[in-house]
Parts: sequence; C-alpha cells; structure tokens
Amino acid sequence: MADDQETSAQAPELEATDSIPPQYDCGPLKLSGSSNALYERHLLFDNVRASSEIGNRERYEAVARSVRDILSQRWEKTEEVYDRENPKRVYYLSMEFLIGRSLNNNVVNLGLGPLADRFFQRHQLDELALLSEEPDAGLGNGGLGRLAACFLESMATMQLPGMGYGLRYEYGIFKQSIVDGWQREQPDNWLRRPDPWEVARPHLAVPVELGCSFEVRGGSLRAIAGVPSSLLGIPYDRPVVGYGGKTINTLRLWASATPHVFDFQEFSAGDFVGALAERLTAETVTRVLYPDDSTSMGQGLRFVQEYFLVACSLADLVRRFQKSNSSWDDLPTKVAIQLNDTHPSLAVAELMHILLDTAKLDWERSWDLTKRTLAYTNHTLLPEALEKWPVRWFELMLPRHLEIILEIDRRLREEVQTRWPGDNGRIERIAIVEQGDHLVRMAHLAIAGSHSTNGVAEIHSKLLRNVTVSDLAELYPDRFNNKTNGVTPRRWLLLSNPGLAECISEAIGDRWIANATDLERLRSLADDSGFISAVQTAKRKAKVRFADWLKAQAGVLVDPDTIFDSQVKRIHEYKRQLLNGLRVVALYHRLRQNPSLDMPPRTFFFAGKAAPAYHAAKLIVKFLNNLAATIDGDPLVRGRLRLLFLPDYCVSLAEQLIPASDVSNQISMAGYEASGTSNMKFMMNGALTIGTRDGATIEMAEAAGEENFFLFGLTADQVANSRCWYSPGWHYENEPEIRAVLDLIFSGEFSRNEPAVTDALRNILLVGGDTYMHLADFTSYMDADSNLQSLYRKPEAWSRKAILNIAASGRFSSDRTIAEYARDIWEVAPCPLPSA
Repeated sequence: MADDQETSAQAPELEATDSIPPQYDCGPLKLSGSSNALYERHLLFDNVRASSEIGNRERYEAVARSVRDILSQRWEKTEEVYDRENPKRVYYLSMEFLIGRSLNNNVVNLGLGPLADRFFQRHQLDELALLSEEPDAGLGNGGLGRLAACFLESMATMQLPGMGYGLRYEYGIFKQSIVDGWQREQPDNWLRRPDPWEVARPHLAVPVELGCSFEVRGGSLRAIAGVPSSLLGIPYDRPVVGYGGKTINTLRLWASATPHVFDFQEFSAGDFVGALAERLTAETVTRVLYPDDSTSMGQGLRFVQEYFLVACSLADLVRRFQKSNSSWDDLPTKVAIQLNDTHPSLAVAELMHILLDTAKLDWERSWDLTKRTLAYTNHTLLPEALEKWPVRWFELMLPRHLEIILEIDRRLREEVQTRWPGDNGRIERIAIVEQGDHLVRMAHLAIAGSHSTNGVAEIHSKLLRNVTVSDLAELYPDRFNNKTNGVTPRRWLLLSNPGLAECISEAIGDRWIANATDLERLRSLADDSGFISAVQTAKRKAKVRFADWLKAQAGVLVDPDTIFDSQVKRIHEYKRQLLNGLRVVALYHRLRQNPSLDMPPRTFFFAGKAAPAYHAAKLIVKFLNNLAATIDGDPLVRGRLRLLFLPDYCVSLAEQLIPASDVSNQISMAGYEASGTSNMKFMMNGALTIGTRDGATIEMAEAAGEENFFLFGLTADQVANSRCWYSPGWHYENEPEIRAVLDLIFSGEFSRNEPAVTDALRNILLVGGDTYMHLADFTSYMDADSNLQSLYRKPEAWSRKAILNIAASGRFSSDRTIAEYARDIWEVAPCPLPSA
C-alpha cells in the first residue's frame, strides 16, 4: 500500500500560467485574471457590491469558493467511482473533528501552491490577513478531534474509500479568554458568517425518533414521557482533499432540526415560547460541543447528541449500502464502521435495531453482522471518560434500544457463566448493565458488539487489556490490538513549517511528503555541518515567524533568542501543567537566590482549555497566569525568564507555535496518557521532548533513541505499585527544593490577596494527597531540565538530536496508522480514480 501511495499521491506539476490542472476537469475557466475567472465572478456575483466596498472577509470567501469550484468535479467523481466500483467503505464516527482552517490546507494538497502565490501577488493581497479571515472550525477540542482530522486526510491521500461522520456544532466548545488570570468562556460563533466549504444536503435529511417529547417549563426544556417525537438530521458535507488531489473524500456533519417550524395553535393562543419548544429542542442538540456535564441536564443533552450522531450516520450509510447491495449478508464485506472512542457506542444497539426491526433478521444473524461490521477505538483509561448512562434515560428516550441492550447483556452474562461457572464477581465486572447503579457501561457495549478493540499506543493497549477491561480481554483476547496514533506530515510539517520542509526536500527529495518513512534518510545527515546549519536556520525563521505572528495577533513581544519551551494541550490534572508550573517556580527561585546563575534565557508557553465545570483545571490556569504576572513584574529576571499563557488554543495557534518550539513537554503521570499526538507534531518539527515514559512518547524515544530525549519520572508500574503508600509530605520534608518551591507558593507570592487560590493549591499538592504525584516526579524533572540546559549551550549537539528526532518521526505519520487499520481491522483496499 505504501508503494502505491508513493506513486499515486504526488501533487500535480503546475506550469507558470494560471491554468488549472486538467485532473480537476474544470474546462477553460481560470482561477483569476479575467472578468470570467472564478475569483472575479465570486467577488462580484456573491456580493453584488462595488469592489471598493469589499473587504478581506469577502475576498477570503471568494478565494475559498474558487478553490472549491476547482475541486468540486473531482469530489463528485470520487463519489461516482465509489458508487460504480462498490468497494468496501470505511465510515469513521467521531464526536470531534478538529480540522482547523481549510483554505491553505486544500491549496497545498491540491498542488495549487504556485498558482496561489501568483494570485496573491497579482491582486496585491495580504495573504496572512486573508487566510486569518477563516475561523477555526469549532468541531473539536483536543487530540481526539485532531486525530480524526488527520485520519481522514490520510485516507484520502492513500485513496481509501472513507467518509467521516460528525456533528455540525453551531458554537463549538467555547472561546477562551483570560480575565484577572481566570479562564472565561464565551460562545464560539464560528458559523456567524457563511462557511464556503460546506455543502448542505437537505434532500438527504434523516428522521431520528425519540421515545419522548419536550415542553418549555420554568424557562427549561423538560421531557414528556410516553409521547414520541422526532428530530431531523440535516447533512452538511465538507471536502477532504488527499495530497495530490487524486481522491477527495467527504466529512458529513449533521445539524439537528425539527420537522415542524412551530406549533401554530399554541402560538395563536399566545404561548409564544411553548409553541417553539420542538424547535428549541432540535436546535439545542447541535448547539455546542460537549455541554456542561456537571448537571444531569447537561449529561442528558450529551446522551442525545451521541444517539443523534449514531442514528443519522447509520441511516445514511445503510442507505448507501442498499443502493449497491441486495443482501444484508454483504454488510461486513462492504461496510467498516469505526467508533472513535466510547461516544458512538450506541451504534451497537442502533445497528441491531436496524437489522432486527427493519431488515427483519433473526437475533443470531443480526448479532454476527453487527460484530463483524463495527470496530471500537478506546482513547482513554480515565473512568469518567468510559461513559455510563442511566437505564432510566433509555427507558424515557430509547425504549427499544434498552430492550436490545438488556438482551445483549443477558446473553453476555450467560456466556461468562458458561465459561467461568459460579464466578459471579466476574459476571458483574463484565456485564454491560450495572445492576446496583442501573447504569449502562457504554465501553463494555462497544467491546461486546464489535470485532476489534484497539488502544492507541503500546502502553495504553497493554493497560487497557491488563487493567481497565481485563475480564473482557480475557473473554475476547483476539479482539484486542494496538494501533499507535499518528499525525499527517502534510499539515504538521509541509504546511506549518515551510522552511524546514524545504530544507528536508533539498536534502532528500520530496517523496517524504507522501511517504514519511523517507524521513529516516535524514539520520545519515545528523553529523553533516551543512544540513545542521540549514536546520538551525529553519528553526530560527520559524521562531521569528511565530514572534511576528504573536505580535500581530495579540500585541505580545517575545524574544526568539530565548529557548521556546512549550506545553500545549487540554488542561487536565493528569497532564500535569501544574508540575511544569512548579518547575518554573523552581527556576525563578534559583535566579532570585543567585542572580549570576548561568541559565539560558527561556520563554515558557502554555496553552489549552479547561472544561467549564472542571474547577481544579481552571485553578491551574489561574496559577499559571499569576505566576506569569509575578515573573513579568520582577526586574531581576527580566530577559532571562518569562511565562506566557496563550488563550484560546486551536489548530491555527498550534501551526504557528509547534514549528517554533525548541522544547516539548509531555509530562503526564505515567499510565494516564493514552497516546498523545502533540508529542508527534513537536518531534516532526525538531523540538526535543522532556517527558515521562507514557503514551506514545515511549515509542518515540525508542525510535529516535532515548539518549535523544530527556526522560524522567516514575514508570506506569512504579506509579501503580506506590499508590498505597505514596506521601507527598515525605517529599516536602526531605527534598529542600520542593519545600522551597511550595513554601514560596503557599506564602502567597503568586496569589497576593487571593488566599483561596493558595489554599486550593495546598490541597491539591499536600493535604489532598497529590493524586497525580507531582512531587514524586519533581526532582527527576528538574534533573532532566538541567541536562536540557547543558545541551542547549552546545548548538550543534542540540541540532544533531533534533535531526534524529525528525528522522524518526516518519514512524508516527497517520498514513502508517491508517495503513494498519486498513490491513488489520477494516480489510479495505484503495479505490483509485481513473487518471485525468
């Protein structure tokens, strides 16, 4: 498959004209330069305004629609070939798709870069300002959604017949700002202006039936049991362009609507709000990504969202299957459904519902087809992420699905009883329905109802099998496997870091773009002075570019001659941004104690969002911002130490910061990070990792050589074995620097007149038992940091390790991951389009 990819996924060559590559079948129209060209037509006919009144936003839309015009016929031809050839197709169900901005990515993957460069020059447009008019699509929050986006791009690049299914969130998760150091959340209205990439398909709307209806009472939506209602899923399609533009797959997002605009009788009688209850219910379903789940109403909305995604997607893919196939027995040979984490687990019950009640198949046949069609990816070991939904919600909203789940549970219990007679404890641990709490274990449902369960890094898959669901793994050992995550080098190197990408291509050619294993050839250049110099120049340019970008975006000045030391990811206690904060306090304290200390100047970057109801995570954000303000206000360390918390972390910010970073922090408590993907992006861009032996960082260090990483801290086994006796107080009493750092924090140095912040930090780190073992790993972290500083003083030695990291990063391309999914789980082959 990789060999095919090398030859089939190359970008088209462009002559020095404005001609559109013939493979896009666009006829004589040019991109721009004449009154009949695509850009000029969109600029005039879409706006119907004088050119002097048209701003950057309108120009962005015109450019984006012009690019969509170029790819549209190829997009349609992709679907036409799939219909004709009837290959086995992959359907990737995910609650998140963190796709970022689309214009530049599509231009690069279509091979239109030279054409676009001439376009911006001809029209004297500020390319950065125009590209910035596109908002980051509010369709995800973190690694789960970005992984899904990388996977779809790899499927298209490798010409695999695949399709993504998600929800069209109107507001995304939230827009983050920082006020007095605290995170504040505002709606992320990313769809406020028309999105030129999406195509509405109202004629393909899907009805979704619920066992209850809703009314407005006391300003809230409340369920009415026993009165069925329905929603409509309206599909919106977005192109997923493979590198080289050969295949253009589809991401289909579902928006919730109602079959009726409002109750005319109620409205006429004066109940204006009540008349709109049905519409309010429908629009609420896809209003925001991840509603606040600290309340039962928020959890209930999440439950409805997950079923809505599953019901719409399965109805749609079944329609597509039946269009070309007459026998239900062909379903597993024509359809592969991948559940991206536990959220879409209701697909098990929904597919059984379709096969039992619509297709009228018997139970055994339906269950066999369901298992062979579905596959499940687990992304976390955290108990709160392995969702459990109350039985009463199924009774209220999905009574037929509850009947099916109860029957699955009964048969599973019988199977365990037969295998291990009398082992009632094992039966209860494996069961899908918890008898005492009356909860449905959704991860257990996904494992029981699929033929494959995979983790996303070797250590994660091992812990999943041996700890988290060990009884299920013993029952179904052949279903468990590992697929280590990956990231697309097109987005995270070619597009994000053009200077380094050019440097690499000049050294080894450009085959690495579609075949990242070629990066391994850089290993032989790690001692080449010319290549080392070129990599250093590329890094310097990336740092200057980021500094200029940050100044333009936020008015913040940073010094590119300092070490850029970054930790950017979702704010969570197990990811231990607080441990990184303790490191900064320690370095600050050292400089205060000894101003003549030889310490390379450093800028620490933090970014990430805390869930609105996650108070400990929001406290960490507050502490980091307080720490930043204290350091900024101290003239003794000015120019030597700085901390910046960059608000509203998103793909676009990552594309600027990651290429510029010298250091990547991957410091989760061992055994808690499933994989990580930011670690791979930093590695691919030549940052050196300081991190724990956790997630995919272990495999990255093996690939590049542990001597080229700064590893520290307890292993997962050591964490597990020390749980029962770990005491943070021992470290406080016996390790002087830990005591000095904590005393400084607890003195209120960084939280003046905010005793509640100080008390909360004391509770996390000492009184509450230091759940995530910050103090256990602190000294080891500081030792690794000292090694980091020593190496940075030797630029050539540092760059040599950076090159070895880049060379090893090809192993962590999403192309490799998708090739493994296609071979081992989906049994899907490429379906290339005919040559143009």
